[in-house]
Amino acid sequence: MPSADAAPFHASLDGYQPTPLRELPAVAAELGIAAVGLKDESSRLGLPAFKVLGASWAVERALRENPETHTLVAASAGNHGRAVAHVAAGRALGARIYLPERASPPRREAISGEGADVVVVDGTYEDAVASARADGAHPGVFELADVGDSDAAAWVIDGYATLFAELGEQGTFDVLLVPVGVGALAAAAARFGAHHDVHVIGVEPTAAACLTASLSAGTPTAVATPGTTMASLEAAEVSVVAWPSLYRGIDGTITVSDEEASSAVTELGRLGLEIGAAGAAPLAALRALATDPQCALLRDRVGFGPGSRVALLATEGRTDDS
Repeated sequence: MPSADAAPFHASLDGYQPTPLRELPAVAAELGIAAVGLKDESSRLGLPAFKVLGASWAVERALRENPETHTLVAASAGNHGRAVAHVAAGRALGARIYLPERASPPRREAISGEGADVVVVDGTYEDAVASARADGAHPGVFELADVGDSDAAAWVIDGYATLFAELGEQGTFDVLLVPVGVGALAAAAARFGAHHDVHVIGVEPTAAACLTASLSAGTPTAVATPGTTMASLEAAEVSVVAWPSLYRGIDGTITVSDEEASSAVTELGRLGLEIGAAGAAPLAALRALATDPQCALLRDRVGFGPGSRVALLATEGRTDDS
C-alpha cells in the first residue's frame, strides 16, 4: 500500500507543484499503442531530479525523532546527495556527501554548490555507502541513506509516493516503466502499481542490472558494475528495505545499453525535453518492449498491445555528463 503521509508535507513546501506529464503521441503511433506519457522530473522543488521528494520527507521524519541532529550524511552517485545537501541547507543543517571516485566533476560541483562538504571515496558506490554509515554513528549526525535497511531508507520510499499520487491523478495507464538503481523509487512504483492495477517494469543499465539478477535468483544478488553513463542507476545491489516490494510488485526488467540511453536522450531532445541518460532509459526500454523478441514473454505478462497506455518515468534532467 502506498504511503499517504508525505504528500501533505510536500504540498506545504514553497515551490511545490506536481511535475508535468508529457504526452508523446508520435511515439505511441510509431509503436502502435494507445498512449505514451512521460512523467517529467527534470525540475522538482528547485532541483533537476525527483530525489528531493524522498530526501525532504526523510529529513522531516528524522528531525521529528532526532531533533538534536545537526549534520546529515549520505552516500550518492549524484542526485540523492544533491537532494540531501539542498534540504540540509534549507533547514540550517550541515551536510557531508560521500561519492565514489567514479562520480563526475559536474556532479561533485553540483553537490558542493548546495553547500555540502563533498568527500570522494577511493572506491565504489558501495564503499561510499560504508563511509557514510560510519560517519552517521557520530552524535548529532544522521545518515540519510536511500539504500539498506534503515528507517531513513524506508522513509525515502514513502516520500516517493507523492510522485505516484500525482501520476494517478494525471492519467490512466496499464504499464509503467521506471528506472531502478538501488530500487527505492521502483519499490514506490511497485506499491503504486499493486494498488492501481498497473504493471510495473524496472529499467536498468546493462552494466548494473542488480534487480534483474536478484529477481532471477529470488534473493538480493550483487553484480559487478564496470561503469555506465546512467550514473544515478549504477548500483551493485538493491536496497534491503526495497526488496520485498520489488520482489512482489515488479513484473519484470529490461536492460538498456549506454548507447540506447544516449539515443533516447537525443530523441527526447528533439521533442524539446531536456532529460538525462537515466531519465531517458525508460524510452529505450519501451522500444525494446515493443520490438525485441527477447521481451516476448514480458509483453505477454503485462498484456502489452495496441490498447496499452504506457507511462515512462523520466527521473532527471540533463547534466553535463548525461
